Amino acid sequence: MKKSTVRVTIVLILLIVGLVGFYAFLTGRARTQAQEAVMTPVQEALSRDLTKNYPATVKEVVKYYTEIEKCFYNEDCTEEELEQLGMKARELYDDDLLAINDVDIYLLQLKADVKKFKDAKRRIGNISVAASTNVDFFSQDGFDFARIYCGYTVKESTGQSVSEGRVYLLRRDEERHWKIYGWESADKVNPGEN
Repeated sequence: MKKSTVRVTIVLILLIVGLVGFYAFLTGRARTQAQEAVMTPVQEALSRDLTKNYPATVKEVVKYYTEIEKCFYNEDCTEEELEQLGMKARELYDDDLLAINDVDIYLLQLKADVKKFKDAKRRIGNISVAASTNVDFFSQDGFDFARIYCGYTVKESTGQSVSEGRVYLLRRDEERHWKIYGWESADKVNPGEN
């Protein structure tokens, strides 16, 4: 009897070790698959639902817009993804800006700009949006406006980096969302300041 009890015990131990090993293998594999399922920057930008999760501050609006810009110019987007990104960017635009930018013309211009940028082998390296404390708020004609500076580092095909600045003007809409009203090169906004 002792021999059969020892055999049964050994078989049970081996069976338990086998089951634990198999479970560990499966959970490790699931973890690896989850890590591989990381979203690309384009997928991240497109996944944001602005009707439910609109950026709350001027800085967050511009930061999200610049994330979309990096996708335009740095990622290998399909034509469909580029159009989807363009439409996502338009969700951040003020109604007056949308009114002067027909969708079809906007998308054609966007594709041409992206092609020109990529053909020149340029890349957006770094983008730095000014701190929320550096936002210039003002009221005009019954509307609330805000100005914020954004710095871009663009890497040229020669390997050199060029710094560019842009000042964004945003207007608050009826839903109290900050929408991009327009932008201009920082050189034109503050002539003489570099």
